[in-house]
Amino acid sequence: MSDLLLIERCKQNDRKAQMAVYNKYCEGMLIIAKRYMKDTALAEDAMQEGFIKAFQKLAQFKGDVTFGAWLKRIVINTCLDTIKAQKAVWTGINEEVMSVVDDQDHTVPDGTTVNEVKMAIANLPEKYRLVTQMFYLEGYDHSEIASIMNISEAASRTCLFRGKSQIKKQLKHLDHGTGY
Repeated sequence: MSDLLLIERCKQNDRKAQMAVYNKYCEGMLIIAKRYMKDTALAEDAMQEGFIKAFQKLAQFKGDVTFGAWLKRIVINTCLDTIKAQKAVWTGINEEVMSVVDDQDHTVPDGTTVNEVKMAIANLPEKYRLVTQMFYLEGYDHSEIASIMNISEAASRTCLFRGKSQIKKQLKHLDHGTGY
């Protein structure tokens, strides 16, 4: 059954269709939630809450993007809301001392695996981790990140730059026999 037909049936509160949509997307949405939440149980809760919100707001789904992309944004926003609700400490970035950053070379050492890069991202301080994940793993641009995180685009760029710098430092310490 196509996504559009499933979604139409879900809009009519068809429980079997809702279960089919859940089963189709739950694994991928849990992976997304785990990128943001340090705790697996919190990630599962955020994913579940994201599905509940999606089903409640299904009338707002217009089909201008795929259902999976629409759901992904809801799950990410739910994760961010959960982080904020836990009173995550966000150190404000002083806009007065912020300048446009030069995007220096941020290549990773040869032989670095995707998992090593993901682990380096996971080890970043939260303000850098969230922006870096949203930019590189989710494909958001700086204006979208600024809107979602309630920060300026300059702050988004700065967090990304600092996150990339810290990732490079973390990965330089890995010895892949390349002299790094």
